[in-house]
Amino acid sequence: MKILVSNDDGYRAPGITALRGALEGLAELTTVAPERNHSGASNALTLEMPLRVTEFGPDAWFVSGTPTDCVHLAISGLFEHEHDMVVSGINNGENLGDDVLYSGTVAAAIEGRFLGLPTVAFSLRRPAEGEPDFSAAARVARLVVQRLLESPLERTMILNVNVPHLPFERLRGFRSTRLGARHRSDRIIPATDPRGRKMWWVGAAGEGEDDGPGTDFHAVAEGFVSVTPLQVDLTRHAAIDPVARWLDGIG
Repeated sequence: MKILVSNDDGYRAPGITALRGALEGLAELTTVAPERNHSGASNALTLEMPLRVTEFGPDAWFVSGTPTDCVHLAISGLFEHEHDMVVSGINNGENLGDDVLYSGTVAAAIEGRFLGLPTVAFSLRRPAEGEPDFSAAARVARLVVQRLLESPLERTMILNVNVPHLPFERLRGFRSTRLGARHRSDRIIPATDPRGRKMWWVGAAGEGEDDGPGTDFHAVAEGFVSVTPLQVDLTRHAAIDPVARWLDGIG
């Protein structure tokens, strides 16, 4: 069994170090991660320039590209051996609800799914203050991956796992959840660079709006590990017939 480990915070991030350490002994591990932080990169794939791959440790490489680039290269010919699973994370910050559409952590897992592998993404909720402690999330990651190895799910399923920032002993268990939704983000923040030119920062993500029982927001807020099964198909199937009727007579 060979597991590919990746992330979006960059190869030096403490989250990916904790993740790889947690998975030691479960399988043969290969790390391929971005050279720098690519939070918010979503499923971006680099197409207009070549990518460079640099070895930085035993069975560990960083790539001059996005999380999707990392997984794509690793599975599509960078190595002679094949991989059996992609595990992404541990992200510094939760990926709840709408976040999954922006998240490079989730995108790395999705790319693994595109290429036919079972995948799981791990994220840790940011603490109210201070630096994040990845130890509980690492233990959660080992439990989830071990369960996947012992009892595989449908290969097309992507698991999005969010862990509260609590000591492992205070976690209340695991919940299977659906994605919630956030309020709209804060307004952009204008600023001026040292040369007097205008620039803008993207505003902070909104708080939970659809965050009631059954959602990933609610589970994490209540101290549970949220495990959300995702799929790539974004089709709103129930709307196909109504849209067909709406299209009648056009043209």
